[in-house]
Amino acid sequence: MHELGILMQIIKTVEKFAAENQVGKIEKLVLQVGEISSVIPEYMQKVYPAAVEDTLLEDAQLEIEILPANAECRDCGSIFHATVTGGVCPDCGSRNMHLISGRDFFIKEIVCSS
Repeated sequence: MHELGILMQIIKTVEKFAAENQVGKIEKLVLQVGEISSVIPEYMQKVYPAAVEDTLLEDAQLEIEILPANAECRDCGSIFHATVTGGVCPDCGSRNMHLISGRDFFIKEIVCSS
């Protein structure tokens, strides 16, 4: 379960941001996780309370948004949800695709109060 290690790095990043911007309290942290990334959102939610204990994020709500695995067909240029179609372009039937999103992981938003 590498989600704990990822969360520890996120906590460091958010605390650095808070220090640089004189933030007194973090109310909510919004993460975006690609649906085919190696991060399992349920595990992240489960370890979050222990990871943020005694940190600036201790009382902060964690929200995780799932980014779809979108692909672009190299034959016709169509953009489609690759996991829904099984990697087959719904417009031309080609499997010649390039994944353009879905493996990513981002800190989308840090909701703060001073």
